[in-house]
Amino acid sequence: MSLTDILSPSDIAAALRDCQAPDSFSPKKFFQISGMSKKSSSQLKEIFRILDNDQSGFIEEDELKYFLQRFECGARVLTTSETKTFLAAADHDGDGKIGAEGTDLFKRR
Repeated sequence: MSLTDILSPSDIAAALRDCQAPDSFSPKKFFQISGMSKKSSSQLKEIFRILDNDQSGFIEEDELKYFLQRFECGARVLTTSETKTFLAAADHDGDGKIGAEGTDLFKRR
């Protein structure tokens, strides 16, 4: 399964266009534009599985840095500031990684 099986390619493209400039990435806005904020819990878990590049059950800081490239391989890398802000918003237990329970972040409207 791929992200385009769950999310509309045009919505993904619009979300990526919105954050092309360095330090312009807003997780909340990205999730809204891409349609992630409207998906069911099971769909969000599948998206999480796809984004978990090493299939460890967690999205670590290094994986998060390449978050946008999981949607389109030519997309930019998140800046250090964007990565740290994103991680802080979703790392509920402070262990430096996002577990599947972090998918509730995708639903914030």
